[in-house]
Parts: sequence; C-alpha cells; structure tokens
Amino acid sequence: MSSAPMLVTVDPLKPAAEQAGLMNRWHPDIPAFATVKQGQMFRIGCHEWTGGQIKNSDDSDDVANVDLTRIHYLSGPIGVEGAEPGDAVCVEILNIEHYDSMPWGYTGVFEKEDGGLFASRFNTKAAKAIWDFHGRFTESRHIPGVKFAGITHPGIIGSMCSQELLDDWNKREQELIDKHPGASPAVALAPEPKNAYVGQDLPKEVMDKIAREGARTVPGREHGGNCDIKNLSIGSRVWLPVYVPGANIAVGDLHFSQGDLELSFCGAIEMAGVITLRCSVVKDGMKKLCMNQPIFQPSPIDPNYTDQLVFEGLSVDLHDASGKTIQGSMDATLAAKQAALNTMEYLCNLGYTAEQVHLLLSAAPIDVHLAALVDVPNACATLALPTKIFDRDITPNGMGPDGFEKRDYGQAAIRSDGQRAVDIFAEKRERQEKASKAKQ
Repeated sequence: MSSAPMLVTVDPLKPAAEQAGLMNRWHPDIPAFATVKQGQMFRIGCHEWTGGQIKNSDDSDDVANVDLTRIHYLSGPIGVEGAEPGDAVCVEILNIEHYDSMPWGYTGVFEKEDGGLFASRFNTKAAKAIWDFHGRFTESRHIPGVKFAGITHPGIIGSMCSQELLDDWNKREQELIDKHPGASPAVALAPEPKNAYVGQDLPKEVMDKIAREGARTVPGREHGGNCDIKNLSIGSRVWLPVYVPGANIAVGDLHFSQGDLELSFCGAIEMAGVITLRCSVVKDGMKKLCMNQPIFQPSPIDPNYTDQLVFEGLSVDLHDASGKTIQGSMDATLAAKQAALNTMEYLCNLGYTAEQVHLLLSAAPIDVHLAALVDVPNACATLALPTKIFDRDITPNGMGPDGFEKRDYGQAAIRSDGQRAVDIFAEKRERQEKASKAKQ
C-alpha cells in the first residue's frame, strides 16, 4: 500500500489555504491536479475540513469563531484516464490513515445560526469534544466512559460537475434561498467569492470565474460530494457519474467515525489523514446503471456492534419547548429527530450533559433507520445505540431499584465565557416536577 504514489501532499499542521492540490469550490474550470491510469493505486493527503481552524484545546472558542467560507479543503481534482461524460467511475476506498503528527480529531456543535439538526431546538452554543486515536479505537477526555472502533470514511467524494450542471445547482438553490429570506440557519449557501481557493496556478480571469460561480461544498448533490455516509468506509466502492473528461474526482472531509444523521453538522470525528484509492471506468455507465446519483457498495470490514439499545421516534413532537404535544403528518425528519432526542434524554439520565450526548450521538457508530412510512399520520424511525461502547450497563438491566446511578461525567469543551446550549431535558423535568406538585 505504501508503494502507491502520493499525488497530493498535505501538512495537517499548516493552514490548508497555503498548500497545493487543494480546492474548496466545485467548478468545471478547475483542471486536474494529477491524472491516474485505471487500476492504479494512489494516495492523497487530506486536510481536516476547516483547513486547520480547530485546535486540540479544552474550550470551544475556535468552533464559535469558525469561518464557514474557509471549509472543505478537498484534495484534487484527480483525473482518470479514459473517463468521458456519460461514463461512471468506480472508486475503491482501500485505506484511510491519520497523520502521525495529528493523532486526534474532534466533533463540534456550532452556534445556532450556523446550522445542525437541533440548532433551533437547543439554541445551540459552540461545544467540542477532542478524540484521541489508538489504532482503530478512539476515546475522549470530554466524554468519559466511552470507547469505540471507528467507521473511517471520507465525508466528501465526488466527480466534477459540468458547467450545465453547475448552473442548474446555482439556479435551483438560489430559488430556495429566495423563498426563505433571512432564514437562520440558512436553507442553502449561494456562491461566495470570499476565501474561494484552488491550490493551482490559474489565470486570474479563470480564478475569478471559479470564485464567482463555484458551488459551495456543504451539500451533497448528483455528483456525490458531501453526503457524509458513514458506511462509505475502508473497503467500500462508490460509482460516480462522469460529467467532464477525466471525471476529475476530489475527496476530503475525512471522518474517523460518525453516526447516521451527523446530528450536530460538525458531527463526525473530523480528522486529517491519507486516503488510498483505485479507480476504474464503466463506459456509458450513467445509462447502463440508470444513474441519477452515486451508487455504493458497503465495506465488508466495518465494526460490528450487534448489541444495541433501540429507541423509537414518531412524527409527533414530544420535546416542544412549550411542553405541548405536536402532531406531524408522515414527517420522516421529525420522526428521526424524536428518536435522537429520546436517546439523548435517556443518556442525560445517566449523568451526561446535553452537550456531551449531542456530540456523542454525532460521532459514535449509531444506526438510524426509517422503520415505517405508511401508517398515517405517524412516520416511524429508529436509532440503534451500541451498548458495548460504554464502560457500564446502560440498558434497563443496569438500573438499580431507584433507577440509574447518575454519574458525574464532567462536561464537553464549551466556550470560555461559559455559554451553554439550552438544556431542553432539564426544562422538561422542571415542568414534570411542577405538574406533579400541582396534583399533590
């Protein structure tokens, strides 16, 4: 594996915006940084997704101050010989390793205005957990009592868009923005020239066009991109559509581990590292594979946590700030949120803080499934929590006669000014206690 050539060399301890072979926008005018033959193994160095903005520290001021115009410094693009528009490229993910100089990663919760599935629910304030890597395992000083094997994968892997596809992305996403003026968090991110970066020597007029038109890397799209699929991991394959000659594949946003949903937006264990790949071309693959979006084959070597505690969620909001029960209609997102919130509340009852459980469920290898989307009015989702990642029995069998022992697990890294998210579970307990006293 080590004999495979390194096509992009990255120093994870230096800012990404000073290094060659990186890019943070999608645009067809970005040329291939290197080209590979079909069947050739090659390695690519990858910076962590913020390009060096987040530090191994015990506060979350860096997360609070992150500049989201300087994110997703992807490595590439890498051209594949023989790939033409209409083909598909099969990319095999052969290995991912962290840098010896950076044997750690992090999970973050952003401020409310920057997004995340529960940004509005918790009125989120910046929080962070640092995870230390020990081979394939990880643990965090900010979330004690937990250790697990990572499902290591690239959060972003995609082929380059054509100009026609780029124009369509920009048009439809701008229409969405126009429908929701002033939304916080934003419903989409329009092209932003500020801090657009391509680590190649390009003519000024070309770079200006890329900065002006280039698609932001936050969402996944038809070409792949930022899909954050945890099981697109070491040993898996992904078939990507080809829109430009050479396919021009870019990869980055490496994750040591992640749970389904990536709840906190910066919700994986973000890392810098080296990924080893191999590519082949399926001629006329978009037609032959009926390909509208990528197709992938999961890895045969992912960690297998079969002992799970499964929490159900329905499209009924039981965690509304007002304390009211709000009925939804076949809302799969609401059902998934409820499953996650039910799990969070359960773990808080063991002694973890709201910030810690938010970070943990983002980073740990949880499985979220849509169980039923047919029985009106309630969609049903489930969240499966691996029980063996904890150093105690967290199942109902682990309760004493008075319930669970509530331990002191400290706190995640939070802002140095002490600001914290709203603890909706504490508010719920207060309402329940008041209601109980009123009955008495």
